[in-house]
Amino acid sequence: MNTPHVTARPDPYAGTERRPRIFRDDLLQGRIALVTGGSSGIGFGIVRSFAELGATVALIGRREEKLAEARAELLRDLPAAELVTIAVDVRNHAAMREAVDGIVSRFGCLDILVNNAAGNFHCPTEQLSENGWRAVIDIDLNGTFNGCQAALPGLKASSHGGRIINITVPQALSGWPGSAHAASAKAGVLSLTRSLAVEWGGYGIRVNNVLPGPIAGTEGLKRLYEDRGIADHEYERMAMGTFGLVDDIANACAFLASPGGDFVTGCDFMVDGGRWLKRGWV
Repeated sequence: MNTPHVTARPDPYAGTERRPRIFRDDLLQGRIALVTGGSSGIGFGIVRSFAELGATVALIGRREEKLAEARAELLRDLPAAELVTIAVDVRNHAAMREAVDGIVSRFGCLDILVNNAAGNFHCPTEQLSENGWRAVIDIDLNGTFNGCQAALPGLKASSHGGRIINITVPQALSGWPGSAHAASAKAGVLSLTRSLAVEWGGYGIRVNNVLPGPIAGTEGLKRLYEDRGIADHEYERMAMGTFGLVDDIANACAFLASPGGDFVTGCDFMVDGGRWLKRGWV
C-alpha cells in the first residue's frame, strides 16, 4: 500500500521565504533611495529589494551596530550593491536634515524616500502614559514629517521624479484598540501623505502610503500578536489564509518607486491579504 505524500506546511510565523522576482534587474538602476528603519524587518526587506533592482540605498537607523550587521548581511548576497548607513534618530529634525543633506551632497539628488521607522506597543488607552503616547507620535508621525521635509530639496533635484513612500497600517483607517497611540500617529501620516501629494505634485514628487497587514518574521508580529498569545486568532482573520511576507511590502514599494508609479500619488496601497475586509467577521 502506497503512503500518500504530505507536503509540510511552512511555519506561518517564520517569514523566511522569498517571493519570486517579478521586476527586471535594472528597474531602479541609477536611483538614490533612503529608507528609515532600514536595518531590520520590513525596512530591511525594502532595502534588499531596492538594492537587487540596482538602486543605491542609504539605510537610516538609530544603532550603528545594527546598521553594520544589516549592511554586511546584504553584501554577502549582493557584493556589488552600493549601500550607505547613517545612524540618526528620525525624531531629531536637525539631525535628519543633516543626514539627508549629506546624501544629497554626495550623490547630487535623492530619488526615493521610504519613511518606515516606527514604534508601537500594546497598551489600553486608560493605562497609557503621557510619555508612551508622545514617544510613538514622535517616531511615527513627527519622524515621517522630519524625513519628508529634509528630503524635499533632494527629491526636487531627481531626474526621475521624486518618490515618497510612507509605511503606515490599515488600523489608521479603522482605529486600533490597545494601540490608539500608533493608530492616531499613522492616521496623521495618511493625512500628511495626501497633503504633500497636492502640495508637492508640482515638483514632480509622488507621495503614497503602503499599508501592510501582519507580516511573518517581523518584530511587530511577534510583539503585538505572538507574545500576547493571539497570533492564531489573527491568522484566522486573514482573507488569504496566510500572513504576508516582507517581500510583499518591498514589491509594493518597488512598483511605486518605478516608472509604474509615475501617475500614482496620494494613494493608500493596501497590502494586507484582505485582513481589513475579514477582521469583523471572525
